[in-house]
Parts: sequence; structure tokens; C-alpha cells
Amino acid sequence: MAYEENKAGLNDGKGDAGASINFIEAIINEELKQGKNGGRVHTRFPPEPNGYLHIGHAKSILLNYGIAQKYNGKFNLRFDDTNPTREEQEYVDSILDDVKWLGADWEDRLFFASDYFDQLYLWAEEIIKNGKAYVDDQSSEEIAAQKGTPVKPGDESPYRNRSVEENLDLFRRMKAGEFKNGEKVLRAKIDMAHPNMHLRDPLMYRIIHAHHHRTGDKWCIYPMYDWAHGESDFLEGITHSICTLEFEVHRPLYNWFVDQIQTTDYRPRQIEFARLNITYTVMSKRRLLELVSEKYVQGWDDPRMPTISGLRRRGYTPEALKLFAEKVGVAKRDNVIDVALLEHSIREDLNKKAARVMAVLDPVKVIIQNFPANHIDMVTLENNPEDQDAGSREVPFTREVYIERDDFMVEPPKKFFRMAPGNEVRLKGAYIVKCVDFKLDEQTGEVVEIYCTYDPDSRSGMEGSQRKVKGTLHWVSASEAVNATIRLFDRLFKTEDPSDVAEGEDYKSNLNPDSLKVLENCKLEPGLREAKPGDKFQFQRLGYFCVDKESQADNLIFNRTVPLRDSWTKQSKS
Repeated sequence: MAYEENKAGLNDGKGDAGASINFIEAIINEELKQGKNGGRVHTRFPPEPNGYLHIGHAKSILLNYGIAQKYNGKFNLRFDDTNPTREEQEYVDSILDDVKWLGADWEDRLFFASDYFDQLYLWAEEIIKNGKAYVDDQSSEEIAAQKGTPVKPGDESPYRNRSVEENLDLFRRMKAGEFKNGEKVLRAKIDMAHPNMHLRDPLMYRIIHAHHHRTGDKWCIYPMYDWAHGESDFLEGITHSICTLEFEVHRPLYNWFVDQIQTTDYRPRQIEFARLNITYTVMSKRRLLELVSEKYVQGWDDPRMPTISGLRRRGYTPEALKLFAEKVGVAKRDNVIDVALLEHSIREDLNKKAARVMAVLDPVKVIIQNFPANHIDMVTLENNPEDQDAGSREVPFTREVYIERDDFMVEPPKKFFRMAPGNEVRLKGAYIVKCVDFKLDEQTGEVVEIYCTYDPDSRSGMEGSQRKVKGTLHWVSASEAVNATIRLFDRLFKTEDPSDVAEGEDYKSNLNPDSLKVLENCKLEPGLREAKPGDKFQFQRLGYFCVDKESQADNLIFNRTVPLRDSWTKQSKS
């Protein structure tokens, strides 16, 4: 793409329509003014296929893809598959699904670092020939001990001054499989006294005798991340290698490696931004894998997990994650985002698009004694007051209905506007009813039935009906209700910082024992019988819910996405 095509993005610190830009876009704008890299913008997302993606990756995907879109550029998806002992095809497939679901389109630019193994190897030989890399026979422990400290120079390897010929011979024999795992490594020869520890003769290749999910058994030496990453960017024509802040100290090495292969004016630039940290959440792949493998959760897509697949199963939408990413913004310093902002984002999105329905999770039967037996009165309810095109639906009202158990009290406090002896309430969209009696279980003392009368002239929307009451309850017809299992998911951890633990404990001691509650025999309005996995609804007065992937017509399962309001903020202050 020519520089002229990108002038629309250069508005003196403003993007399209005068919107403020982030610091990455400011860098890009300046480079475009200078005509760097021919005025091209080309980004990428480079996941390791060693686990499922989480919401932090979602932010990175949306950032990289969004920049490519804004500047009429290109976006690549490239797997960093350089460690066959940790990578699986399952992870590759899940990542492809997640990136597609988020709406990031890599078109025909799906790549793997393993696509470049041959070229990386040839470049490594050239670096050896230039006297800038050598084969080291020391163990990883010995190499680490010689690295020194940030204030103390490291010690040079006794193998550092091998001849070019010897290094080439050993490296080729490494490739041929003559040595065991860990027996030898290839290291760049830079500076063992450099103040940046990453430039103290870093590893370029290690020996791993393992089957690779794409290259099979062709290779037994594999490139290290720092060596493969920048060179893969270079091969793909990436202009802006956008990564999280922990890679800032790796940038000089990224540049050093590019310097060894650069033959034209083109070069990629690494830019770092703050990674996403969220309260009540762990974002480490290692910890997420531990939660899965030790069965603290029911898989990578458990709706309590911060993985993209877990959030999707819980009922989150791509639009909500995009909205969240926009609210968080792009920062230069690490900070921690309140998870309530993420939950607010999904509420904001689903409020506009989720159909309103009635469901009773803890049902108690109400018998309307003066309502005709065996009669069904169809009442009309709007599907979504936020969407004028959502229309309405007919819901059956009968003599016996279910309401929530906590919507009734035998001895209510003042200002209790729900159902109680002598109180009048409206059943949403239907009639005003008055409680005249109730029945208790003789063993438990629990209310098992409530008896009411209704006012036939009080139906919602009925001409001439002017009566008003303070309480309105949701309900479901007892004879027409659909049974369902409802899973109430909550935050996986009970503390804002799961890593903040007492000595001798680990983050798992902060797991929330109430992160999942399963409710059986919940009652739903009959139209939900046709709900399909992935469908999303607002259960009125209760929250937003999504049909689980395991749900079937004869075994409906719904997951709670979020309550209607943030109850945790209040709890944390009490």
C-alpha cells in the first residue's frame, strides 16, 4: 500500500472523525509521514499453540487487527510453534476458532514459525560464519550460573572461542541428531558484560528430540523464541511487531538479530504496550493449564475461565470484548483493571440485543383461586424495550403459576413490596393478585403453596385499567413451564489478587468455593423450549443467561453470564 493511501490516518494526534489516538498509532503516524517501509502497515498476532487463548490475548488480537484495519494494512496470524514438547493440534484449532470468533480476518495469511525452519537454520549458519555464534557444551544450569547479575558481568563460556569451522561442524551434527537433549546449544556471541542480561550470549537453538505437530521428525534442533520471532516478522514483511511490556527488555536482542540478516531498508519495529491484568483473575497460561489438568475447572472452556472459549460459552459476545478493550485503552504502564468493567461491557451489549424472557430459578407455586380452572389466558410481552424491531410474544397465564421463593415473605419488613399476606402485586404483563393464604411444610416449615385472588379488570394494557401497585413480579405458568438446569457461575477467585496468599500457600487457596451453583428443575416460559446453544436472553430481574453447548431439547441447560447488577462491589465494601 502506498503512503498516499494512509494520509487519512494522519490528523495531528487525531484518528478518524477526530478521535484521540493511542501512543502506538502516534508512532505509526510519524513513521508514515517519514515514508518508512514504503508507507505500509502490517501487523500480526503470534500465539504459541501451548494452551487456549485468554482475554489478554483477545485485547492483543483486537489491537493488532484494529490497527491493520485503520491504516488499510494487513494482518497475519502466525503460530510460534518452536517447542514440540508443549504444543498440540487441539490448541492450534482452538486458537483458529477464537480469532475467527473475534472477527479478526487474516485472509490467506496463516503462517507458522515452522514454515521458516529451513531459512532460520541457513541464517544461523551465516551468523556462525561471521563469527557471531558458537556451539556451547555446557548445561543450562552452568550457562545460567555464568550469566552474572544486572550489576555484575557474566563469565565467558570456555567454548566461546571455538573456530568457525568447529562451530559449523558441531551445529550441523546437532541438526543431524548426533547429540542428546541438552548436550549442546547454539549461542549468539554478543557481550557477556552487557547491562541487558538478554544480550549476554543468548541461546539461539537447543536440541529437542520430539515429534513436531507439523514437521514430524525432520528436526531435532529448534529455534529459541527470540531468534525465531524477529526473523519471522522480517520474512513476512511485518512493519510493527506489537507485543506486551514484558518483552521491552528483549527489544535490543530483537533488533540485534534483525541486524544480522537485514539486506534492505525495510525492517520491523517492536513496540510494547501494557498487558491486560484483571482483578479476581489469573492470566498465566501455566496457571490456567494447572487449573485444567488438576480439575479445579471442567476444561479450558469452563465458563469461569478467562479463556476466550470460556467467555464465549458463558455468553460473552465479540462486541462486548471489543467494547471492553476500547474502555481499557492502550497503556504504556502495567495496571490492574477491575473485572466489573468487563461485566459492565457485556451488560451494555446484551441490554441492546438480548430478548427478555421470564424464568423462575427457585420456584414456589401460587394458586389463583378465583381464576378459571383449565383456562389459558395469553398475555402479550415485549421482547426487548431497547430494540424497537424486537417485537413481542404471547405467554400463557394460568390458574397456577410459579414465582421466586424469595419474592414471598410470611412476615415481611417495612417497604417489602413483593408478595406477602394481604399484599397486592402485579404479575408482569398480566393481573394484580392479592395473597390471602399460604401453606407450610409440616416438617421443614417451608412455604410450599401460596393462595391468591386476582382482579379480572386489572390486566396490563386493558382499557380502563388504572390500578397501580408498587410491586411487579416475574412468573411462569405451572402447567406450561419448561424445566431447565441453570448454572450460576461467579468469579473463580474470592480475592482481587489471587496471588496474594499467606506463606506456604499458593494462588489456588483463593479459589472461590461458590464459583458454581447448579440449580435443577428451574421453570422457564414455554417459548424457551426451542432455544439453541449460544442463544442469549435476559431473565427478567435475574440477569443475562446463555444456552450451554451441552443443552438439548429434552435437557435444557443455561449458564448465567452476569447478574443484572454488580453485587460484588457492594460485598467488598461491607
